[in-house]
Amino acid sequence: MAFLYEFEGVSPTIAADAFVAPTATVIGDVTIEAGASIWYGAVLRGDDGPIVIRANANVQDGSVLHCPPGVTTEIGPGATVAHQCIVHGAVLEEEALVGNGSVILDGARIGTRSLVAALSLVQPGVSIPPGVLAAGVPAVVKRELAGTPAEMWIKLNPKHYPALAKRHIAGIKAITE
Repeated sequence: MAFLYEFEGVSPTIAADAFVAPTATVIGDVTIEAGASIWYGAVLRGDDGPIVIRANANVQDGSVLHCPPGVTTEIGPGATVAHQCIVHGAVLEEEALVGNGSVILDGARIGTRSLVAALSLVQPGVSIPPGVLAAGVPAVVKRELAGTPAEMWIKLNPKHYPALAKRHIAGIKAITE
């Protein structure tokens, strides 16, 4: 059972077919739509503002999502927040992907089917356009994503993670020895 908490009278809203891993923590004003998945050790803390995880999006192991007061953090349909990322008061559009260990800060927006490379920092208010690869500290647009090896992840993840979540729903079992 995941760690689910009401905060100041507001409880998370989780679709019946979403996967929230047993060690994930979801607090307050958080909406997790159909087919979305929240993986092991992820923390979604909706105390200062709402967090919305759209259909078939995934937030992977150890990632933290939060936002400043009055701002919404939104992970778009089919988008991916990979392992150990921080997304704070930002928006990922449809099928965007934030690579392992990246940080996306207040007011940033990652365009549809764009990829932010692993260990990148997207500064506050920066907008990454659709269909590009951005990388670095601070992250800058490097090239169009189409035709690069990285494009495979944009195509793979929106289908892979909902299917993998179903496998986890059916296949994980606590060991109590």
